[in-house]
Amino acid sequence: MTTAADIMHPGAQWIPANETLDRAAQLMRELDIGALPVADPQDPNERMCGIITDRDIVVGCIASGHDPARVTAGELCKGTPRWISTDASVDDVLQEMESNQIRRLPVIDGNKRLVGMISEADLAHHLTDDQLAQFVERVYA
Repeated sequence: MTTAADIMHPGAQWIPANETLDRAAQLMRELDIGALPVADPQDPNERMCGIITDRDIVVGCIASGHDPARVTAGELCKGTPRWISTDASVDDVLQEMESNQIRRLPVIDGNKRLVGMISEADLAHHLTDDQLAQFVERVYA
C-alpha cells in the first residue's frame, strides 16, 4: 500500500506563529515553496496552529494595505489546521484534501512532528489520470 510518507515531499519546515510575514515570504523564496505550516513557539511539541501560503500573504496582507514586516504568521493563518499521518493511505490523503478543499497537506510522524508536505505536484506523480482528474474536480469545485 502506498502511504503518505511515500508521496510526500520530505523535510518540510514550519514557521513560528510570532514570525513576521516578510520573513515567511523570504523563507518561501529560499525553500522554493508556496506554503508554510505555522507552529506555536510556546508549545514544546511545536503543534501546528495553521498554514500560510504565498497567496495569503499577497491577498490577506499586502493587497489589504498591511505591512508584512508588522503582521505575524499567526495573525494571518485561520481555520482549523489539517494534516495527515505518515502511514495514511493515498485514499486517506485524497479524502482529507478533497473534503477540506485544500491543495497542500502537512504530514506528521508518530511523534506528531512535521516531516513533510503533500502538494498537488506530489499527487500528480503518484495518481492515475482518472484519480487526478477527480481530485481537481473536487478541490476546485
